[in-house]
Amino acid sequence: MNIYELPTPCYVIDEGKLEDNLKILKTVQDRTGAKILLAQKCFSAFCEYDLIGRYISGTTASGLYEARLGYEEMGKENHVYSPAYRPQDIKELCTICDHIIFNSKSQLMEYYPVAKESTLKTGKHPSLGVRINPECSTQKDHAIYDPCSSGSRMGIRACDMDDEIIDHVDGLHFHTLCEQNSDDLETTLWAVEEKFAQYLHKVKWLNMGGGHHITRNDYDVERLIRLIDHMRDTYDLDIYLEPGEAVALNAGYNVTTVLDIVKNDIDILILDTSAACHMPDVLEMPYRPPLKDSGEAGEKKYTYRLSCNTCLAGDVIGDYSFDRQIKIGDRLYFEDMAIYSMVKNNTFNGIPLPSIAVMDKNGDCRIIKEFGYSDFKERLS
Repeated sequence: MNIYELPTPCYVIDEGKLEDNLKILKTVQDRTGAKILLAQKCFSAFCEYDLIGRYISGTTASGLYEARLGYEEMGKENHVYSPAYRPQDIKELCTICDHIIFNSKSQLMEYYPVAKESTLKTGKHPSLGVRINPECSTQKDHAIYDPCSSGSRMGIRACDMDDEIIDHVDGLHFHTLCEQNSDDLETTLWAVEEKFAQYLHKVKWLNMGGGHHITRNDYDVERLIRLIDHMRDTYDLDIYLEPGEAVALNAGYNVTTVLDIVKNDIDILILDTSAACHMPDVLEMPYRPPLKDSGEAGEKKYTYRLSCNTCLAGDVIGDYSFDRQIKIGDRLYFEDMAIYSMVKNNTFNGIPLPSIAVMDKNGDCRIIKEFGYSDFKERLS
């Protein structure tokens, strides 16, 4: 089966492009000694964990379920961070996670005894860390993704840090980036060193979080390598990075069919996929997803507004232009759909979830997951 024969809507994971990304990440690991972890909050299609695990060092999680998934399906280093842990979750996390990162001193002190009584399959206790807030905002466009803004709940500020915290941890973690280049990482590290250098000398590892767009064409990998080397050598630290998007960037599609065409000042395509249900970041960020063989509105001969078959009036993907007229029954191919779309989708309006397919290097597709009425019904009662 090829991509043109798949039922729609359907997410398609492009294994060739996924592996290209992984090769770049492995090069960074090999040249620096840093360990790169898959941020499962971005991509958790575990059918690809065997492939991913051949190139990078493990997984990172935002809570118990992701931590279980990384532990069960990749079985390499398994880290977790959450703004707060539930008492009923922490005991299991302490037996399946190599690193547990706390957001506050109170959470660290509450669960420190549990961690020190727990033993991993390696026979060791989990390594503990805390998230720091360098109070250095590098977000220019999306304030919703800025953990360094005033009033942020994410991480411990330098003014709130003390030696008691450091006495109970092995490492520090920060996460300040979102789809950014290594120049913004460099700016962040200046702030981290300025405010936390005295503590960096006392710990064993530094986790630089995610948001590093390492596999983007214009990403400055050489600067990233210099920065990792600097932090490793200056403070004698093991370095971790937790990219999500960089692992699966441009490695997936959302295939959709045109169900109808409505005219209201502009020609409007009604698709069998939905921004609200299947590509939530389109409305949340917002952003305009790339679409194969299309241009900006007015750039090509025929312009259409792409919308969806939900009752939400604002369920609009955007305005696109084409060299040809689009007809009912035509297929369209959204690109860069491996990241965030699958992990964030929902069944609002009773809209079915897209199937999930994998495309190998030869272009052959296989469906690995299909969803039906029971997936909608059983999550509600």
